[in-house]
Amino acid sequence: MNLLHGVGDFFSLDIGTNSMRIIQLAPTGSGTFVLSKYAYVPIDAKLTQDSSDLGKRRLGEAILGAVNQAGIKTKNVAVGLPANKTFTSIVETENLPEKDLKKAFAFEIDKYVPMAMDDAKADYVLLGQSPVDPGKVEVLVSSTSKEYAETELEILEKVGLNVIAMEPEALAMARALNPVGATDAQMIVDMGQNSTDLVIMYANQPRLVRSIPGGFGVFVKTVANSLNVREDQARQFILRFGLAQDKAEGQVFRVLSGPLDAYASELTKSVRFFQTKYANIKMGEIVLSNYAAKIPLLPEYIEAKTGIPTVWGNPWQLVQASPEQQQALMNVASEFSVAIGLAERTND
Repeated sequence: MNLLHGVGDFFSLDIGTNSMRIIQLAPTGSGTFVLSKYAYVPIDAKLTQDSSDLGKRRLGEAILGAVNQAGIKTKNVAVGLPANKTFTSIVETENLPEKDLKKAFAFEIDKYVPMAMDDAKADYVLLGQSPVDPGKVEVLVSSTSKEYAETELEILEKVGLNVIAMEPEALAMARALNPVGATDAQMIVDMGQNSTDLVIMYANQPRLVRSIPGGFGVFVKTVANSLNVREDQARQFILRFGLAQDKAEGQVFRVLSGPLDAYASELTKSVRFFQTKYANIKMGEIVLSNYAAKIPLLPEYIEAKTGIPTVWGNPWQLVQASPEQQQALMNVASEFSVAIGLAERTND
């Protein structure tokens, strides 16, 4: 499992619960990119959960169809690994010369992987000197089950694709969303359908990675049950009215206050945990993405509950897209953070 390095010409693939996103970027040479190819394809949630041979074949066919729809010619692909299939942590070790450190850590990595190494695929990346202890270096360790990784590889290779990298989705989305030029720590929050990925970035490196329970689907079910409406109607209510107390008689706001308070509490716990280690590093902003960037007035609500400035993130901050591309992607642009982050990988 290669965490950070791309290989030549490639595209990214992000398979979500209800859709898949594909992106191919062209580097400009100045740290930015031009949007070359893309596809957004809705899929049935049952498709990604079907582990039968027929289900795998259908998923592979759907992926290949999306690749063809995007007009992508290369077979090289970088793939996101969902949080519920990975374990990622940042650990500290002695500050040794890089060559010695890599050699030593290769024999120690099993201490940081929560499964037998025979059953795991694991990788690590040196983040550099610890911001709080010059005598230590920080290392990011990530692992997934060998069975899961090999199943994903099989699906993609059977349709002729060449997997050059598999990366935890949380790391990819943080790469795309971390505000350019940020000097304080930034909490990047990506609300998916069933869970939320959370990464705290500092000095352009991840310092805390976790997944918290509860995603947009929880809010939809809560509104549907409380207001006695269909889930598709509840979804529309949330995306249209959000947390406005003067819309829909404030019903959506009142219904969501409970689960949102619990959600904000999880963000606050993450900040406190981060600051137990990095006591002198200021938390600058909470950056919301994916479904969290679609709910009106959610930033204001989270800011009021956490006391931390909260904004909607922009995963496209380094990507130049034509007016036609922007128009086509307008309603789903916030869902592309993982795909963009994967596509922004470099060989550096």
